[in-house]
Amino acid sequence: MDALIAEFPRFVGGFLGTLRLCLFAAIGALILGTVLAAFRVSPVPPLRFVGQAWVTVFRNSPLVVTLFIFAFGLPQVGIVFPTFGGNAFFWPGVAGLICYTAAFVCEAVRSGINSVPPGQAEAARAVGLTFQQTLGTVVLPQAFRTVVPPLGSVIIAMIKNSAIVGAFGVTGELFSVDAGNTALGYSALSSLTGVAIAYLVITIPAGIALGVIERKIEVKR
Repeated sequence: MDALIAEFPRFVGGFLGTLRLCLFAAIGALILGTVLAAFRVSPVPPLRFVGQAWVTVFRNSPLVVTLFIFAFGLPQVGIVFPTFGGNAFFWPGVAGLICYTAAFVCEAVRSGINSVPPGQAEAARAVGLTFQQTLGTVVLPQAFRTVVPPLGSVIIAMIKNSAIVGAFGVTGELFSVDAGNTALGYSALSSLTGVAIAYLVITIPAGIALGVIERKIEVKR
């Protein structure tokens, strides 16, 4: 534990950097995944195709490949992300996590939509609501109550996947702290133990919070 004790401020900085990275990615993935789920159940065939294609491509592609494309592939075709705090790889890393995780969020939300009784949507259409109004005001609020556990699992998996982003040069998060400590001569085991503890500090409270949210939602049903 020598690295954890001697370089504790670096671990704290990496912890906060990982939280920042995951916060942006989680918000983006939840929004994009919900939009894709709406596409999947849309009566418009092109939208259904887009949703199906997105899920098929990203769910069946390794996250490493996705991050390589965003970090090194897109700049070669003229798509350049702005820097964040002098770090050119922060936003490509966030974008890669968003696009990859959104595919799993989409399927979780779609399962929730399919669990809503069809009569709810039929009643909404009977009173004159459009598809968008029916989905936004009737179906999705009920669907989200049933998908808190799977969505929580997806977000926790995304937090752990954020470690891969550090391999692409995103500085200031936990993976870069491990690499920096190893370069300073600390043992890899000691440094990685500190990183593992930091991830547990993030994921365990997240799991507890999701459990509390799930129980409160169940009471309201």
